[in-house]
Order: sequence, then structure tokens, then C-alpha cells
Amino acid sequence: MPEPEREPEGPQLVDGRSGRTYPLDALRWRGDDGGPLTVSPLPGLAPGDIDGSVRSLWRYRAALPLPGGHPPVSLGEGMTPLVEGEWAGARVRFKLEWFNPTGSFKDRGSSVMVSALAARGVREVVEDSSGNGGSSVAAYCAAAGIGATVLVPEGTSPAKVLQTRAYGARITPVPGGREATAAEALRRAGEVMYAGHNWHPYFLQGTKTLAYELWEDLGFRAPDAVVTVAGAGSTVLGCDLGFSELLAAGRIARLPRLLVAQPAACAPLHAAFRSEPVPEFGPTIAEGTAIRAPVRLPEVVAAVRRSGGDMAAIPEQDIASAVRALASRGLYVEPTSATAAAAIDVFRARGAIRDGETTVVVLTGSGLKATGVLAGLFPADTAT
Repeated sequence: MPEPEREPEGPQLVDGRSGRTYPLDALRWRGDDGGPLTVSPLPGLAPGDIDGSVRSLWRYRAALPLPGGHPPVSLGEGMTPLVEGEWAGARVRFKLEWFNPTGSFKDRGSSVMVSALAARGVREVVEDSSGNGGSSVAAYCAAAGIGATVLVPEGTSPAKVLQTRAYGARITPVPGGREATAAEALRRAGEVMYAGHNWHPYFLQGTKTLAYELWEDLGFRAPDAVVTVAGAGSTVLGCDLGFSELLAAGRIARLPRLLVAQPAACAPLHAAFRSEPVPEFGPTIAEGTAIRAPVRLPEVVAAVRRSGGDMAAIPEQDIASAVRALASRGLYVEPTSATAAAAIDVFRARGAIRDGETTVVVLTGSGLKATGVLAGLFPADTAT
């Protein structure tokens, strides 16, 4: 009789839609049939597995699927502040992800993704981004000595384009919106390594360190709820990956509820979660979330449902009000980040945020990223 097929040892790349698996390889960024990939679940860490001598997310290297013998490409990302605060009578903790080196949470994913590509000898990449992702990938490519071309939609924030260019990346504006930019990047992917942060499975391995870090921040326990904003949903998926690994390892008792906000002007994830038609898209000051067709839409929706979480669509005026309210607390964030804070009121009214529980609100990016928009929200005092 033929021997039964053996299950492959160690982590693999998995296409959750087709069920196909592939060997773990940083050069593969999607499945043969075009589906997005993730790394199969890894063993969760115990507190003793954390390398306390490392002041970056690489203290969790034991939870990351990178080969040994290759130094990480690190700029000191992670280890961001978790500060207690108040919002309309609710006690929350704000996770200040703009303390990452380029000013946004994207550095978590970029550090791990670029480290994996550098270990495979990649010398040139192309990326598409509306801002924070591009500047982050550009920074880590600069640190690794990798050439980068970043495609950006016309109309991208000048501050973000300037930051990306400062790191030495070649900037190529693409007519049209985010979708046109992504399509052009996919066309070029046949000629040069594609380091698309919304596609690459190693990027999600970086964002999952947010879950491990919150677990450590809170004395090795999970929060009851995590409030975040989503465009493509990498923070949502990273939290799902990290907390799921900790749950499987018996390090936490349950998954935190993932409470996810989108601007009402561009909320395809919210529409899918509610099983509603996607409303007509409009302009939003939360430009980092203006993604009409998220690559991993069903996976993001499934992660929120799996956690017992919820989603909310936030009007533009509420986002603007949240920017001002956060600034009055000393927290200067871009409108994309403020969308999460604006959703606190909605989720509290629905009972998804409860008194006496631990709620973390992730603030993803610095207000310095959006000075043009914020100038309109904070007009100069014209009194004489």
C-alpha cells in the first residue's frame, strides 16, 4: 500500500480561499490563482520567549518565520507607548503607533517584510501606496540597501510623498485613484520584486507583533477590545493572527473584540460586514483608508466576526471633530487615526465597549503626515 502523504513540517504559505499551500518563501506574494497568502499559524510565545534585551518588535523574533543567521532590517520599530486616557466618560488606553520610525504603524510590517526579502538577496522592489505604506517601505529599503520604486496616486499628501522621496525611493505618480495605482504595480510585478504591503504575507507577520506587544504591555493578558481603523485591514489581520496564536498556546483566555472603523465615504469592509450594498464612494479626509477594493476583504470581515467584534462607518464631520478632540488631549494624529477614536462613541452606545473592561484604541499615524488637511481643521487665529 502506498504510504499516506505526510503533513509538511514547519510553517507554510496558505491560500485560505482555495486551500492550497506553498513552501515558505519570501519571494512568493500571492497564490498561483491570484489569491492572497498568509503564513500558517505559528506557536504562540511564552513570556520567557521574549528577548528583553531588544528594544524593538524583534524582541518577538521567536514568533516570526524568518531564517536564522540573517540580521533583521530594523530602525527600532515597535515598543510604542500605551497611555491611559478618557473619551466621553469612557476609560481607554491609546496605543501611539506614530512613535514608529516613519510615523506610522506600517513600520511593523515593513521591517519584517524587507528583512525577509533582504535575506533572499532581493536588490530592487516596487510598491504601491497612498502614503504611509510607501514611505515606510522606502525607509526600510534604504536601511537594507535595496532600491525602491513607489507608485502613488495623484493627489497623495505632499508630506508623505516628500518623506518617501527623502529616503531615496523613485516616486511615480499614477493618474486615477488607489485602484489604478495598484493595477500598475501588479503590471510591473512581472519585471521586479513586488513588495506590496497589502499583499505580502510577511507584512502581516510584522503587524501581528502589535498583538504580542499589547499582551506584554498589559502584563501578559489580552485587552477586552481593540478599536482600530481599517483601509486594507492589515492591523485587523495582524491582531487576529497574533492573538489567535496566543489563544492556541493557552496564553490568553479569549480573543479581544476587534472593533473596526471606516470613514462612511469609503467603507467597503463595513458594507460587507453588514451584508449591505456598498454605498457610493466619496472623498474623505482619512486618505489612508480610501481603498475601494481591499485585497483581503473577506478575511478582514471573518476576523472581526471571529472575535465577536463589530464595525462602524464614521461621517466626515465626526472624524474632523475627533482630530480636534485628540489634539486637545495632546495627541496630534492624522485624520485616518482619528477615525478610530470617533468610533468609540458608536461602539460604546452599542455595548461593544463596556465600563470596567480594558479597551485599547490604536492611533496609527502622526498628524505631521497630513499637514495640508489639518491646516484646514486648525485655522490660524486671525484676531488682531
